[in-house]
Amino acid sequence: MKIFIICSVRGADSTYLKKLNGYAKYLEDDGHKVHLPPRNTRQDAKGIDICKQNMEAIRNADQVHVFYSPDSQGTHFDLGVAFALKKKIIVVESVQYINGKSFSRMLVEWMTEDL
Repeated sequence: MKIFIICSVRGADSTYLKKLNGYAKYLEDDGHKVHLPPRNTRQDAKGIDICKQNMEAIRNADQVHVFYSPDSQGTHFDLGVAFALKKKIIVVESVQYINGKSFSRMLVEWMTEDL
């Protein structure tokens, strides 16, 4: 299976990157092909080109796994692409949501419904 991991890139610290790489390795050891943006997307490209690279990788993915951070603009962009392409998501990590509408609550709803 091809899996795209949505995660924070800009400002990611070494502990976070180690966790992401460990998760990608876990999936790859299980036989999956993984696109991890800090590792597989050319981060030295222009912003529009980074978005295009991720869009194509999401389009080609069977599933999208999410490490959600409300502070990451790129995460929100990639989630919009995945939503538009009606991709199945797995939320690996997210902030706790509160009562009422929130993006993190919507991710849980997305996981349980067909688009």
